[in-house]
Amino acid sequence: MNLLLKVFFTLFGILLIPVLLHAQDDSKFIPLVKHPKGDTIVPKKITRRADTVAQLDMYDVIGGWFGKKNLSSKTDSVGAKPVLSVVPALGYTLQSKLALTLAGNIEFRLSPDAKISTIIINTAYTQTKQIIIPIQSSIWSKNNDYNFVGDIRFLKYPESTWGLGSNSNINNEDPMDYSFFRFSEQVLHRIYPNVFVGVGYIFDDHFNISEKGAINGTLSRYGLYGAQGHTISSGPTINVLLDSRDNSINASRGWYAGATFRDNTDEFGSTRDWQSLVLDVRTYVKLSDQSDNVLALWSYDWLVLGGYPPYLDLPSTTWDTFSGTGRGYIQGRFRGSQMLYAEAEYRFGITRNGLLGGVVFANAESFSAAPGTLLQSIQPAFGPGIRLKLNKVSKTNIAIDYGIGRQGSRGVFINVGEIF
Repeated sequence: MNLLLKVFFTLFGILLIPVLLHAQDDSKFIPLVKHPKGDTIVPKKITRRADTVAQLDMYDVIGGWFGKKNLSSKTDSVGAKPVLSVVPALGYTLQSKLALTLAGNIEFRLSPDAKISTIIINTAYTQTKQIIIPIQSSIWSKNNDYNFVGDIRFLKYPESTWGLGSNSNINNEDPMDYSFFRFSEQVLHRIYPNVFVGVGYIFDDHFNISEKGAINGTLSRYGLYGAQGHTISSGPTINVLLDSRDNSINASRGWYAGATFRDNTDEFGSTRDWQSLVLDVRTYVKLSDQSDNVLALWSYDWLVLGGYPPYLDLPSTTWDTFSGTGRGYIQGRFRGSQMLYAEAEYRFGITRNGLLGGVVFANAESFSAAPGTLLQSIQPAFGPGIRLKLNKVSKTNIAIDYGIGRQGSRGVFINVGEIF
């Protein structure tokens, strides 16, 4: 395990070197000026045709229905006063079917030169009787010296599993039911502009776990792995983060590169000892100063380094922190001890007032099966999407995507905010 750790951290270090250099010299692709405090890089003002057009969002549209006509062509910036976006809606995913959702986010700054802090809440009750209550936060201190990253969620969650590995067959569906509580908090300290290190703690509790067994009558893959009615994974984390994005909700330029090493031990109450590493790297390239079109790239690798995790704690499709991986597949479709994932998305405007935009995306993922096994086949997916501007201040969009995967997998995916 020590050798594997060294290999992964070495590879990540090699990856970060060009990222750090690129983040420090963004002048290669956009004119920059230094902030007077010397720590924050801000883009020079560039006049575009869109600047002369009043920018609209859904609040403007709804206000217009009630006779509000004084729309401004200027977009306010996020400051100390919180900017709130809330939308009740009907959603749909392959896993939840129809869902009644109340989604929203809050954006604010603790000081004029601080990064934008966000709190995201996306509660839902679904056609498959799932209850979903997540609260995710990223709070930046006044001088950007500290970033407090939180993730609290409760789920009452009937869902199916299809066994382990990316070669698992769609016909091996095994309906399950369980409840899940997570508490996660990370404290990151700045050691260099846009570079942070820190520690954290994650507590994952799966309880009231039950299964019906494989629908096709074969042996349950969950049972073969080791069925349990209650599991806890609890332990500290070590975190490294580079974040030079201009907006954490809807970035148009910059880098995000994070590494999280997690050590679950019986001293912290874990059912089993096991260790994992998550490598999350994203970059956003604004293709032209004359438009808001962006090419977004994402790599998400979730790796079990040692031990034997409980089945429901194994890396799995759409079980990353923000449930973004694997558009085109149902949540939990692929599961295993190693997960490699990559995605590209082209984001473009449709209307000059910013109300309507679009995306096209493609992704690919590969999983191994139980710990100690090799990666299996690559499973691709792709699709188009529509973006409706919910809030022009925070740049929050309602994302409506249609994903197409293999073995007949396809469906609509609705989210408040960008997928990554």
